[in-house]
Amino acid sequence: MSLTLRHFWAARRSRKPMAVQDSSYFDLQSGIVTLQYPHQTLPVPDNGRYQLDCEIDDCIVCDKCAKVCPVDCIDIEPIKSSEVISYTSDGSPVRLYAAKFDIDMAKCCFCGLCTTVCPTECLTMTNEYDFSVVDITDMNFQFSNLSAEQANKKRKLYEQFLAEKEALKQPSVSKEQPLTEAIKPKPVFKPSLKVAPKTAESTDNQTIKIEPAEIPTPKPAFKPSFKPAPKPAESAAVGVPNNEVVKVETVEIPKPKPAFKPSFKPAPKPAESIAVGVPNSEIVKVETKVIEMPKSKPVFRPTMKITPKNTN
Repeated sequence: MSLTLRHFWAARRSRKPMAVQDSSYFDLQSGIVTLQYPHQTLPVPDNGRYQLDCEIDDCIVCDKCAKVCPVDCIDIEPIKSSEVISYTSDGSPVRLYAAKFDIDMAKCCFCGLCTTVCPTECLTMTNEYDFSVVDITDMNFQFSNLSAEQANKKRKLYEQFLAEKEALKQPSVSKEQPLTEAIKPKPVFKPSLKVAPKTAESTDNQTIKIEPAEIPTPKPAFKPSFKPAPKPAESAAVGVPNNEVVKVETVEIPKPKPAFKPSFKPAPKPAESIAVGVPNSEIVKVETKVIEMPKSKPVFRPTMKITPKNTN
């Protein structure tokens, strides 16, 4: 109960409007918190994402803001002009009329992309954050400086300009000459046959014989002729006149090398032999010793002696 009475006693005075950037913003712990809106409001930063505003005199109707908008809350209807209408504050020429420039803040997501791509910076965000209405259609803000009648008049002027431009491109037609003759197509080209010359002088009483022109015979088809091969010793060069003979020396084609056939050399003598891997110019003498093998003993064979006969 004492805590409640203490708050009632502190509520005799109300809080003063104070921004968040103020150092003593969080020191206010007593007093009336609720502001008497709309008589009292809290200050907001100037740089923030609030209500959109367009300076239509600086707008060149480039349609970049409508293309970049992710929710399609910007609707622009341009009308072309045949000449420069005016100049913006930064010197950019204005060649289009803005017949319609509407921004539906009920669709806006406050992303700020439209203000970033604007080349003349005519589209900005103000610090107006309270635009609550009873009817939602009242949140559609119109920034066009042309009325409906003026827009129709500008549109007809441009259509007339285009019609005059197309009329200048067409060929001029005189009043005396009918339109059908001016647009008549050109005749098709027809070759005329030449009259043969007279054979003799003709008078008025003589008849003139007209012979049809001779049709040229077609050229024969090209048939290549095969020339005989020139002699080995002398031959005519291409592009050289006939009276000048150019001597051309024949080049002998080298005969192919015979196939390799290994030759079998006789075995070297026992006294001297050629070592493997030694060049032919260097001969290595190798002494060989002959070892005598012992002769085998002959096989014993008994001999039969013949006894002499007795003479007695």
